[in-house]
Amino acid sequence: MDNIKNYVGQNKDRFINELIELLKIPSVSADSAYSQDVINTADAVKASLEKAGCDHVEICETPGYPIVYGEKIIDKNLPTILVYGHYDVQPADPVELWTSPPFEPVIKKTDLHPEGAIFARGACDDKGQMYMHVKALEYMVQSNSLPCNVKFMIEGEEEVGSPSLAWFVERNQDKLANDVILISDTGMISNTQPSITTGLRGLSYVEVEVTGPNRDLHSGLYGGAVANPINVLAKMIAQLHDENNHITIPGFYDKVEELTRDERDEMAKAPFSLDAYKQALDIQDVYGEATYTTNERNSIRPTLDVNGIWGGYTGEGAKTVIASKAYAKISMRLVPAQDWNEITELFTRHFTSLAPKGVRVKVTPHHGGQAYVTPIDSVGYKAAALAYEESFGIKPIPVRSGGSIPIVALFEKELKSKTIMMGFGLDSDAIHSPNEHFGIFNYLKGIETIPLFYKHFTELSK
Repeated sequence: MDNIKNYVGQNKDRFINELIELLKIPSVSADSAYSQDVINTADAVKASLEKAGCDHVEICETPGYPIVYGEKIIDKNLPTILVYGHYDVQPADPVELWTSPPFEPVIKKTDLHPEGAIFARGACDDKGQMYMHVKALEYMVQSNSLPCNVKFMIEGEEEVGSPSLAWFVERNQDKLANDVILISDTGMISNTQPSITTGLRGLSYVEVEVTGPNRDLHSGLYGGAVANPINVLAKMIAQLHDENNHITIPGFYDKVEELTRDERDEMAKAPFSLDAYKQALDIQDVYGEATYTTNERNSIRPTLDVNGIWGGYTGEGAKTVIASKAYAKISMRLVPAQDWNEITELFTRHFTSLAPKGVRVKVTPHHGGQAYVTPIDSVGYKAAALAYEESFGIKPIPVRSGGSIPIVALFEKELKSKTIMMGFGLDSDAIHSPNEHFGIFNYLKGIETIPLFYKHFTELSK
């Protein structure tokens, strides 16, 4: 442990500066205007893996953005760890809410990050966490302490649903063969209480379109006589939850697993301050499904949220129109046993049924994925727990995350291996939001902890 701490301490400034250079590239996969930047980032990741010590690195073309594959095989009889990460990032919008330009990284001190945090889009999700693994490999190669084989698969489409990843995995199963998959794209409870994500929710993401008249109409001449698609859409969305904030889609809860009281009590042992939670978000009270706690609502229960809604005139001044169309983007976070394709069908059927005769409804599924739970008695989990305990001096707590990484279920189906999620971000790091950041402590602590996972996983696999 002292060796890795010394190495990180000696190379701290270089590690930070290398990450800052990577964060400067606006690899926004959702916007085609940044397509060359996404490709440039793949090249940068390839170069970093080569420099870190991979014996073989290649840019693998896909139907979409390329996947960077690298490997260092020291002995085929030893275990193989497959590291997954992504180099693409979310759009920076709304840019005006950033306190510094999203692709001009700066280091600022915060209450939770007294040592400073890097503010930039992608700092935590996922360039910073992905790059920890690159630097961990560098240390193990430089110190001749790599105990097993390692492979890297770093993609550029995670933020748009990984449409090419299944295509790639299905065609490269021998290349990607492994004993465990390691991902850092989640978080932990705090810098003093580490945790390991053992569950992820699934996802169904759709776009809805409500069409009324064949053109925008004068609201004075036609108001009250013709269905207004924006008004109708708002009413339809309002009907998706009841007074207890239960989702009203028939069949939605049919396969939802109800955890036992004992299981819920175990989850409740994780440190959590409701007052601090509300203060951090500047809200007067929490909101959600009746009879469940805040931490249960955002982890073990399914949800439905509107992610965007638009239509009509939104420019400066007034334009009195009844819009021809109204739109919304809606995501549903799902729990184990809920199939995202089935839920998408149930949503489509129900949402369409809510429309009055004066409008037409179109539902377009965008992407989705299955929920995932990893067992805490696996070799991978035990190795991760030992690594965190050795690095932080305290045992990690297993937690279920409210987020979704749809490819985890894909990996188990296609590659027949378990995934361990060793996240080092915090809930306050504002991923997907303005002012995303990643603590310097967290970044460097990740580099320190990851080699310990390799050590323990190799020893426990004997």
